[in-house]
Amino acid sequence: MTVVNSGDQKVLDAQVWVNQTYGAFAGYEPTPENGRTGWPVMRSLILGLQIELGITNIVPTFGPSTEDRVRSLGAINPGWDANGNIVRIIQFALFCKGYWGGNTYGTWDTRTTSSLVALRTNMGLPDGISGPNAILLPPEVFKCLLNMDAYTVISGGTDKIRSIQRWLNGGYWSRPAFDIGPCDGIYSRSVQQSLMVALQYELGIAAPNGNFGPGTQAGLRANTLNIGDSGVLVELFSAACVFNEPVPPEGTRSNQRSTFDSQLSEFVRVFQGFSQLEVNGRGDYQTWAQLLVSMGDPDRPVTGCDTRFEITPTRAAWLANNGYKAVGRYLNDPVGSTLDKDIKPGELDVIFDAGLRVMPIFQENARLYEDFTYSAGYSHATEAHDLAASFGFNRGTVIYFAVDYDATQQAIESAIIPYFNGVRAGLLGRGGRYVHGVYGSRNVCINVTEQCHARYSFVSSMSWGFSGNLGFPLPANWSFNQIKEWRVTDIDEPFDLDNNAWREDDGDPGQSSVNSPTQVAEDFIQYISDLYQCAQDYGQGDPNELVMQFVRSESYDGLHWQALLGPVNQEFVNYAQDQGFNIVEEFTDPVTGFAVGTEHLMASCNGAYRNDTPGNPQTTNAGDLTGWGGDLMTFYREWRDRSSEYSSGHQFAIDNLAVPGVVSTFGYSDLIEDADAYNLTQHIKSGNNIANAFARYYSSQGGSRQRFIDFFAGRFGTEAVAEDAAYHMLVTSSDLVHVAARAYFIFGVVPPHLLPYDELSSFISGFATVLKERTLIES
Repeated sequence: MTVVNSGDQKVLDAQVWVNQTYGAFAGYEPTPENGRTGWPVMRSLILGLQIELGITNIVPTFGPSTEDRVRSLGAINPGWDANGNIVRIIQFALFCKGYWGGNTYGTWDTRTTSSLVALRTNMGLPDGISGPNAILLPPEVFKCLLNMDAYTVISGGTDKIRSIQRWLNGGYWSRPAFDIGPCDGIYSRSVQQSLMVALQYELGIAAPNGNFGPGTQAGLRANTLNIGDSGVLVELFSAACVFNEPVPPEGTRSNQRSTFDSQLSEFVRVFQGFSQLEVNGRGDYQTWAQLLVSMGDPDRPVTGCDTRFEITPTRAAWLANNGYKAVGRYLNDPVGSTLDKDIKPGELDVIFDAGLRVMPIFQENARLYEDFTYSAGYSHATEAHDLAASFGFNRGTVIYFAVDYDATQQAIESAIIPYFNGVRAGLLGRGGRYVHGVYGSRNVCINVTEQCHARYSFVSSMSWGFSGNLGFPLPANWSFNQIKEWRVTDIDEPFDLDNNAWREDDGDPGQSSVNSPTQVAEDFIQYISDLYQCAQDYGQGDPNELVMQFVRSESYDGLHWQALLGPVNQEFVNYAQDQGFNIVEEFTDPVTGFAVGTEHLMASCNGAYRNDTPGNPQTTNAGDLTGWGGDLMTFYREWRDRSSEYSSGHQFAIDNLAVPGVVSTFGYSDLIEDADAYNLTQHIKSGNNIANAFARYYSSQGGSRQRFIDFFAGRFGTEAVAEDAAYHMLVTSSDLVHVAARAYFIFGVVPPHLLPYDELSSFISGFATVLKERTLIES
């Protein structure tokens, strides 16, 4: 019985005492005696409390019967001494939650009182000792004392969300249907439920239950909010807005407020546009619904759908006539299935002839935890590839692999992520012709996007009660949002249909044809080839660099960039424009399906082209600054701006650096562009012209399939070197270029050289870890 690493003596005392005191009782579950707080010790304290309360059938939950028995004890106020063992349980629970329980076990003292007051204050509750009818530890608070909720901001949480959590608790904790929620700064399922119950109280619902039922819907329809409105409904609405931030593509944020002002209206407009709702800036029913539940308003008009039924000419005509533009169909019918789900011969032509687009789905059972393994993912990917190729689906088509059950976070980490790693490897093993997407709950889609780089998300939002949908925002890369299942009956061939909101402009465009000879990046490759020929015809200067300068000329030719890259040859820019050339701002990467920004890519290329890789890779130069180094500087500033949310720089990097679907100053596409710029210029410097280098790199079998491996190996080699180079970039280098770049990119925050070394090292370590991890997914 000793305190182990990360343990605490007071917690160990609690563990030893509760085991010795209640170990002989039937139903008691002993806690490990290691000094570590957590659910096992809280569970044992709950069971001990129930034994003291005379409950015969003890269970490790603080349910209604336990609440009633606690209430029968009378008011538990400072100095309460009716049961010394219950006082011990209170004190030990406080120690386990990080408060000082008291100086003498079993005796209530002033420290016990002050800690309970502090706990209540952190919850957002009154202090419990002021006023004639105050009760310091009523059952509602006792219950919280024995749960695992935190009431101070934890890693990844924000003060903004915590203030809303405390506001909800303070306003509604005494209402019978409201459970005091955590105040940890994290938007979660329990916080969403607290918001719903509070809203139902304000709408006058007789028996609030947190469900999005007819009464709640009717109340919201009757309470559209407009600029100038004020009151508690605006506070609840604006809180829901905060829970759904940041809103892509720019990461728009909001604040809780009591008046619906122009700033809130502007946030709403951004949210409505992202969610494919009517953009009007008002808190109307559809916006309320989309903020509160995953499916939003299931009866709103949509342009996407999916079905297990064959799309016959009759059904295709009905879809087109009723406003649908895209339909999801299955590549396969699982072994043993009687549903006959797969695409039929000639069906795609019927779909295209009706003016519809199609997105292919692959699902092999996918309804149980055991359905998901790496080997299953690899096998399914190769099968999906072969089926898609047999139908003639074009290169770059996104195939959605399904997770058709409510996978918990633990299941996602242990099964779903390995499965999708297998999917990615399987598709690459077949030549990378197709790109993987994910179908599943919001949380599944977010995790698979961030960890396995799914291009688009197909969100199963109909099951709004899924743990993976409650408390999670709509994924940044959502393309289809499945909101309603129904049966079409007003035609000769009735069929079941799922309605999907479709993000037409910024999501997966679907496929409008098959057997197209065009490659994904072919147009851009041809554009570079033509522009290179134009540079040769110009007859002056280096045609490779002239191409880079033309593409970066509008966005990367200010004084700062001229100091790094030299000025753009404006005469060539004018010449090329006279020949009909304009800047192509982006193209689709043939491997990942993500957009590549050409202006940033070419500015980074230009820097790497003008500056050789440092002879000592632990140092940096202007070529690094125009690529990964400049992005790292802006990312450092972002971290310091969000330091209240992320004390750990390492965790901030893991969560935000080059993570698909996460809005960041060093996003996933930024790292693609940095890596590609480095790799492409190595090809150019080895004797290829820029046109040939681009054609080979972005071809179906080109170097972009292992871009991160080549970039990491070529520029750094090891994580230790990457850390040294990052430190040189942010701190050590004293040349004018680096100093000026730091002044340009890093301002308004503590500069890196003034940050404590351990804090900066954590951030730099996170940067190196992310680079290495991006190579592993290509291995």
